Amino acid sequence: MMVNMVIACVASYIIGSIPNGLILGKTIWGVDLREHGSNNIGATNAWRVIGKKAGITIFVLDMLKGLIGAGLGIFYVGSPLAGVLCGILAVVGHSWSIFLKFKGGKSVSTGLGVLLMLMPKVALIVFLVWLAIVFVTLYVSLGSIVGAAFVPILAYIFNEPMEYFIFGLLAAIFIIYRHKANIDRLLHGRENKIRAAK
Repeated sequence: MMVNMVIACVASYIIGSIPNGLILGKTIWGVDLREHGSNNIGATNAWRVIGKKAGITIFVLDMLKGLIGAGLGIFYVGSPLAGVLCGILAVVGHSWSIFLKFKGGKSVSTGLGVLLMLMPKVALIVFLVWLAIVFVTLYVSLGSIVGAAFVPILAYIFNEPMEYFIFGLLAAIFIIYRHKANIDRLLHGRENKIRAAK
């Protein structure tokens, strides 16, 4: 059990660390996202700099990192707590990637993947909230912040296991903190709206 847990945790962090945006940006579209737009390798910057196809592709792949990480804990180790821990490590890997000198993205897509594995109903509602806010305001950051705040609230409403509620609370705090610069720009009217390159 302990050996499986260690293997799952290490694997989750490494999977989370895979810089999909950097790899696909350079190999498929010939663009180093670190040198354009917000310099972030995530889906939002890919959407702005390269286009919709790149943004959606990177969003899905980053989400899969969280889904796989949490899944390793649940199905390989076999406990809800392991699912939470492995999911957190996938998020940590995305934010502080071993392949990027411990730098990375804001973990919204990867966090959504973890949420989808742990609490599918919550994940679906949060995604719809995020989508509605982005559609109306064109602010991805605002959708991410509000969506993150909804996670622990919905986890409580749906009476999810305590481990999942705690994950939701910690994930919300983490994602909102990672958006502190965006919050400042939103408050001062300087935040960029989402517009695809093509």
